[in-house]
Amino acid sequence: MVTQPPAGWTYGEAAVTSGRLAYHRTGGGGPPLVLSHGLTDNGLCWARLAEDLAPDFDVIMLDARGHGLSSRVGPGEIVDPVGDLAEAVEALGLDQVLVMGHSVGARASAGFAAAHPDRVRALVLEDPPLVPPMAPDARRKRLEKFQEQVTRFRSMTEAELYTLGKQQAPSWDPREFPAWVASKLQVDAGALPLLNSDWREDVRGLRSPTLLIHGESERGSMISAEQVLEASDLNPNLKAIRIPGAGHNVRRENFTQVVIAVRGFLAGV
Repeated sequence: MVTQPPAGWTYGEAAVTSGRLAYHRTGGGGPPLVLSHGLTDNGLCWARLAEDLAPDFDVIMLDARGHGLSSRVGPGEIVDPVGDLAEAVEALGLDQVLVMGHSVGARASAGFAAAHPDRVRALVLEDPPLVPPMAPDARRKRLEKFQEQVTRFRSMTEAELYTLGKQQAPSWDPREFPAWVASKLQVDAGALPLLNSDWREDVRGLRSPTLLIHGESERGSMISAEQVLEASDLNPNLKAIRIPGAGHNVRRENFTQVVIAVRGFLAGV
């Protein structure tokens, strides 16, 4: 199962500390929009959304460290997605950038925006895990579980992964699966990132207009109604939208409504 980006998109690499982040880019004269994917995905998992937005934005789809075609992560290495994102944006010469992230990529995007408010024009967060920093023992157990998951992925063929994906997400558009399958064979067992910041402090630190997109908790969204209220109270720059019929993979489960929400938000910033 080969994943080929559309004609006209370019591939590049941005230098970061002790490595590089690979990216695909739509190009064009629109404002830059940097996309950060979730855990075990890769940049091209954004391809469907990027194709829709490409006429109006210069979309840059990063592969996180230990994912996709970016630098690998060895045993015991610490992954800092916030630092990597900041360095990649700088290496690409971007300023007043639009940033969007999904899941762990959304947490990294929020951390970057809070740390560098002068460099972010607007921020979109797709169902970030609003959880506190893990205690050492909890992190060790989470890492072991993640390593088991990656080992399972690596033991499977593309056809087996495709079947697994269809079983887990029968409602997804078929165009979502080639990149999803490829990403599962590219992720490193040590790629679980270190998220040391408290999400509340990141939310408080946001100075740019922010859109929080979330699904329904009963369908697997990682955000509760109470957390939406808390986040909104913490920062008046944040607007939250609940997308019906979607869980954690909001754009994959209700693509049309996410596109409407993102386009409407970005048109006003």
